[in-house]
Amino acid sequence: MHSEFMEALENSPVIAAVKDDDGLKKCLETDSSIVFILYGDICNIPQIVETVKSAGKIAMVHVDLIHGLSPKEIAIDFIHQYTKADGIISTKALLYTIHRFFVIDSMAYESIFKTMRAGKPDCIEILPALMPKVIQKLCKSSPIPVIAGGMVSEKEDIMALLQAGAVSVSSTNQDTWFI
Repeated sequence: MHSEFMEALENSPVIAAVKDDDGLKKCLETDSSIVFILYGDICNIPQIVETVKSAGKIAMVHVDLIHGLSPKEIAIDFIHQYTKADGIISTKALLYTIHRFFVIDSMAYESIFKTMRAGKPDCIEILPALMPKVIQKLCKSSPIPVIAGGMVSEKEDIMALLQAGAVSVSSTNQDTWFI
């Protein structure tokens, strides 16, 4: 799965990040082969993941945002056992993860490296994305692939982030999914 995911990252300049049922329907029409699932609850997450998987896309569930799951390893066990999700997203270092970092100041930036060494995520996601210089600096320093996410609304944003070294850009802005 790791190589399939990394190949999909390289081939998908935009990741569809869905936060509701309307976004889920629309993302199925896109060329994006990876979908970040940012909503749901323990009752409907298996169906949401199945919808994504049935479309031939990679489903990554943000376990911190699924209602009814606690921020513990049992949440990952639940996702693994009751859905066909390909992986998870979390702000906590757990298992096979995309570790999400909010870069709000230089202290938050510096903590990224300490957390990466301790948690060893497969990818990191940096929010907000609209900091190409910060993304470029991080990409040059990080041995782990960087995804940029948050506040992306235009093709120019996506191009600047990819040129800065991000392997992909995640966005809930549905207009960017078709760029």
